[in-house]
Amino acid sequence: MMPIPANPTNASIQPQSLYHAWADLAWRAMLTEVNLSPKPGLVDRLNCGAHKDMALVDFHHSAEAIRDWLPRFMEYGASCTRLPPESVLAGLRPLGMACEAAMFRATAGVNTHKGSIFSLGLLCAAIGRLYQQRQPIAAETLCATVADFCRGLTTRELRQNNLQLTAGQRLYQQLGLTGARGEAEAGYPLVIRHALPHYRALLAQGSDPELALLDTLLLLMSLNDDTNVASRGGADGLRWLQQQAACLLHQGGIRTPDDLVYLHRFDQQCIERNLSPGGSADLLIVTWFLAQISQVNH
Repeated sequence: MMPIPANPTNASIQPQSLYHAWADLAWRAMLTEVNLSPKPGLVDRLNCGAHKDMALVDFHHSAEAIRDWLPRFMEYGASCTRLPPESVLAGLRPLGMACEAAMFRATAGVNTHKGSIFSLGLLCAAIGRLYQQRQPIAAETLCATVADFCRGLTTRELRQNNLQLTAGQRLYQQLGLTGARGEAEAGYPLVIRHALPHYRALLAQGSDPELALLDTLLLLMSLNDDTNVASRGGADGLRWLQQQAACLLHQGGIRTPDDLVYLHRFDQQCIERNLSPGGSADLLIVTWFLAQISQVNH
């Protein structure tokens, strides 16, 4: 395991200003997602969704705490370009755990962004690696690099037969769901093949950016085998949520402000059923981040 570099290993070749620009983009992605309203079952500007232990301000504090750590994921990715990609993940773990600790300090123990630390940490490490290798930094290359980092991850972590199963291991063994690990190991196919093209197409058609993002969230909810939903509502709850999202899309989706009434209704139904599509929210953050990645001129 490589140590976490306390400081850039070589200041002359570490593009700190670029790292901070990418980190700011990831921070904006987290804020864009949580401020987006109304979101079914999720914390937003209007309510706390199906959550009784967290509020909007917790997510703002959390995003700010995580923001300071993201350049270090890039530094680490850049520092180990000579390692095979599948060896990078082990060194990222202690950095991710330290970032999680900062999140918990900022929120007084509330888990707001653990999934985003995983996904954005991987993507930021991929940015550092690709930049150092002078490779193109684009959605496709970043997700392919993350897939290389995570090769074999689901087999190693979800198929273990421990006496005390984690929530992820239990859902994998009961329902075959691989969650955030499986999506990362596959190179974020729900984002690359579905959500990102959908979001870009809506923007190209002149759609309002917030409405386009809400419609993209529905698409993710309809396709994603969200372990957050399954942990609360089981297979039946997951199936119900996917079907409701698909039905709204089939009816035309979220194209005008008048369509928001359907999301308000969906939100209330999720709250009543105690369902929160947190995994899809994490993928929406990834989608927005990758959609904006070209803004940073490197």
